[in-house]
Amino acid sequence: MQLELDLTPGIAVAEAIIADIDRNRDGSLSLDEQRAYGSLVLGALTLEVDGTPFGARLGATSFPEPEAMRRGEGTIRIQSAGSLPRLTVGPHQLMFRNRHHPDRSVYLANALVPGSDEVAVTAQHRDRDQTELTIDYVLRAAPARSTAAWLLGSIAAAMGLSVLLMRPLRSLR
Repeated sequence: MQLELDLTPGIAVAEAIIADIDRNRDGSLSLDEQRAYGSLVLGALTLEVDGTPFGARLGATSFPEPEAMRRGEGTIRIQSAGSLPRLTVGPHQLMFRNRHHPDRSVYLANALVPGSDEVAVTAQHRDRDQTELTIDYVLRAAPARSTAAWLLGSIAAAMGLSVLLMRPLRSLR
């Protein structure tokens, strides 16, 4: 499964996010600091398929300059991938929970339309704050030439999750 997170710090939270990333306080965001922050964000996620937890490994990251974040511009992009357990044909459920800065974040999470007829998203359930998304989906029988890796790739194509850090959550209540 591939997971893509887009975090857009708004002006109200930019300094706090920059402080989370720039651990040595030198004003720049080094590659090591960016990777550490990406790992911090991933560590705040819970991922489960059919009730079985699985993890995601940090992949590529992309960070805007601190000044762009201070202006409310620029998006932090974090890519990751995880290995799903072997799945059978039939109904399944994927649960995504994000606990990264719930006190100052606004979340939006969605599944993308599958790129294959072998995967069908049948429902998406969100909690009020969209910190949790549960996706019901069905795996259909693949043609004999397909491999398990291709099928897992289809699931990855079905998943696209975004997190927007735009304004304090308190302001929405």
